[in-house]
Amino acid sequence: MTDQLFSVTNQVVLVSGGSRGIGKAIAQGFAERGAKVIISGREQATLDATAGEIGTAESPVKAIACDVADPAAIDELVAAVIGEFGQIDTLLNVAGVNKRQRAEVFTPEEYDFILDINLRGAFLMSQAVGRHMLERGSGAQINIDSLNTYAPLKGVLPYAMSKAGLSMMTRGLAEEWGPRGVRVNSLAPGFVLTDLTRKLWSDPTMQKWAGTNTPLGRLGEVEDMVGTCIFLASQASAFMTGQVVYVDGGMSAGVNWPIPLD
Repeated sequence: MTDQLFSVTNQVVLVSGGSRGIGKAIAQGFAERGAKVIISGREQATLDATAGEIGTAESPVKAIACDVADPAAIDELVAAVIGEFGQIDTLLNVAGVNKRQRAEVFTPEEYDFILDINLRGAFLMSQAVGRHMLERGSGAQINIDSLNTYAPLKGVLPYAMSKAGLSMMTRGLAEEWGPRGVRVNSLAPGFVLTDLTRKLWSDPTMQKWAGTNTPLGRLGEVEDMVGTCIFLASQASAFMTGQVVYVDGGMSAGVNWPIPLD
């Protein structure tokens, strides 16, 4: 028996950055629960492959290429989705990039590339979709934040800065749009095993460090993000907005220092 409180059936769900990793898992999670899912990203071929993999005859997934660093591309994407489906019930801002190196060696071009996609692109996407949600007086937006907004990691400063901005964007939009029926929340993953991070987490030293500092004792899987997104998109979270939910295995709960308890 399905609890309608958590239902996303027939919702029109746009996942920006939905071709791989966390975005792909979230898109699949919505599709499996009867939502009408549209995924976007920079590469049409990758999007098409993902849509074919996670879509079904009952819940096909539509793929539309969009570089969120390009405002015109965002407008075209939103217009196409509204034109075909009539509305967007839930937006997920997942698209993001990162680069690991010392703060002093980042070039202006590298800095702009990260901020343009992670923060500027997310704002412009939220804005474009938000206008339609405000007209209807309803909608939910979910931004993919980061553990870096709890405590920044060394070597990814522009990324951490972009996610800190995303946290403030979440709170600001929630405050402005809440009275008009639109909710905005964020999900902040902890250390999650994806194709892009698999090499990093194959290092035994990194594995030991993560296991020691994560109370649940393991890395996250992309599927671990799905339940929280379903919750934030459904009526189960109807009185919740402006929040950052850390799905991190407990890492942000505190610092695990090497002092024996007995």
